[in-house]
Amino acid sequence: MSRQVKTEGGIVEGVSGSGCTVFMGIPYAAPPTGELRWKAPQPAAAWQGVFKADRFAAICPQRMPEPGDSFMGRYHKEFYNDPEFLREMSEDCLYLNIWVPERDGAAAETDSAAATDGAAAENPAAGKLPVAFYIHGGGFSGGYSSETEFGGEAFCRKGVILVTIAYRLGIFGFLAHPWLDAENERAISGNYGILDQIAALCWVSRNIAAFGGDPENITVFGQSAGSMSTQVLVSSPLTGSMPAKAILQSGLSCEENILATPTLAEEEEFGKKYVAYTKAATLPDLRKMTADELLGAKDLFDAEMWKSGAGLVMVPNVDGYVLPASVKEVYRGGTMKKIPYMAGCVDSDIGTVPEDLKADRPGIILDECLRWSRRVEEVTGKPAYVYEFKRKLPGDDWGAFHSSELWYMFGTLGRCWRPMTEADRKLSEDMVTYWTDFMKTGSPDPEQNNWKPCGAEEQYVQKFDV
Repeated sequence: MSRQVKTEGGIVEGVSGSGCTVFMGIPYAAPPTGELRWKAPQPAAAWQGVFKADRFAAICPQRMPEPGDSFMGRYHKEFYNDPEFLREMSEDCLYLNIWVPERDGAAAETDSAAATDGAAAENPAAGKLPVAFYIHGGGFSGGYSSETEFGGEAFCRKGVILVTIAYRLGIFGFLAHPWLDAENERAISGNYGILDQIAALCWVSRNIAAFGGDPENITVFGQSAGSMSTQVLVSSPLTGSMPAKAILQSGLSCEENILATPTLAEEEEFGKKYVAYTKAATLPDLRKMTADELLGAKDLFDAEMWKSGAGLVMVPNVDGYVLPASVKEVYRGGTMKKIPYMAGCVDSDIGTVPEDLKADRPGIILDECLRWSRRVEEVTGKPAYVYEFKRKLPGDDWGAFHSSELWYMFGTLGRCWRPMTEADRKLSEDMVTYWTDFMKTGSPDPEQNNWKPCGAEEQYVQKFDV
């Protein structure tokens, strides 16, 4: 079965099943290749006929976790070892995926042989559904929009459209350098990955009504670097009023340097060190290099950064355009978007130390979530909703590790290798309901039977466990 929708670029045809239609690999921007490498995303070209959105698109070039017993080997086993969800790597990666609930009755289907003049492809879903706009994690250098744990079927059953997006990563998405400043009308560079996210958000805002979604009710959310990206988007003037709500999962900075957002000048210094490893003498030389050559130089650069203690440095920078101020300055000034927020973490999260685990507390990310909620309450009068995911996943001794809540939040336990129990399935159903209720109403628990806001008077934290 298939279904067609008319977008600004042309008609797209998705694949129906399991109570939803998924549209895979829709282009939201032109391929950022050749002369468009390290430039702001450009509009995608329109197409004639029907675009078959039946396959996930390519993955931005990156170093994938290797199998084995190492820490990253565990991530390979957890999320990156199912060939059904893996794709080739290419810089031509600016695509998004949309899961749309099926309508009742025969009208839910559109014959793929229907006329392609647009008459049969307009507005295929009745009503305006909430839209969930998800940004994947991966330290701004890894991850992709079709990871095994992502899926929209559970959201669709709750009447919510899910969008997952790809964006440029690592050296392709965040290189800042004076060469790039010189060709830019604003004399800035870097932040291409964030500009991709904004371009995808704009595309969704312009087109989602044709899928039955409400462009005025888009919840931006993400985990790890996706959460940090979400904080950037609610701190940037470029996103306007598009984010109606936001969820920050395991990654935000209020007082800690979880997301540093360095100055442009600082990021340029890192860029100059990187370019030295490429041995490129000019920007044209750099653009002529293959993706593999750029990644090889990045390997050497990363080794230097970790040895020096700098760590991950190809990140969003304060360029005066995407970010006029750092995310911590926005937090302190209370100038983040005045919208409903959820924020939370897992027990063994970024920055958690053994003393935290012994004291049965996650550590600095929960502290940052509490700070965020207090500041939001001070500037809007309404606090955020804060959670802590405590379930130690069955099957090994990894516990409630960074990213482990994604299986539950997306309702994709059936894809996981772990021996999930009925209690796990109940926990997942609860979390899907809370997340989608927030997307609908701005509260994960509209009746406030269980999950209360995390206010100054009562810093309530919802615990998730079996």
